[in-house]
Amino acid sequence: MAHNHHTHILYEGEALTDAAKTALEKSGEQWTKMRAAVFDALAAFERPASAYDIAEAVSNAQERRVAANSVYRILDLFTAANVARRIESANAYLANRHPECLHDCIFLVCDSCGETTHLDDDTLSDGVRAAAKRQGFNPERPVIEVRGLCSACG
Repeated sequence: MAHNHHTHILYEGEALTDAAKTALEKSGEQWTKMRAAVFDALAAFERPASAYDIAEAVSNAQERRVAANSVYRILDLFTAANVARRIESANAYLANRHPECLHDCIFLVCDSCGETTHLDDDTLSDGVRAAAKRQGFNPERPVIEVRGLCSACG
């Protein structure tokens, strides 16, 4: 069944945090103070952020050192619960602005400025899944990233 990309809500601010909390709890996990702090820091970044960037932001906000290893564990949990998306080629993360919606994402990543655009194209992602299945491979989470230059840098 095709996914309608035009009907899902892109959350911002407090509504984004509430949607993330709901998605995490639906996955059977708890929304702790530390997880909330990591999510708030992640959502504040306009571009993909590394675990180290997020750990630094949380450390500054809490005025105590937060280890990147702790942040990595939380980000793994967020990714599994569809609360965050991982940009594989940059080892960085973005808050998922529609965590109730599970679908394959395509990311356009600018090698100059780091701008990352989320693109939905079911025809392309379905084609990748079908090609994998033709090879006897069961795709669980296709990752499609296109590296290059954005319109501002190109």
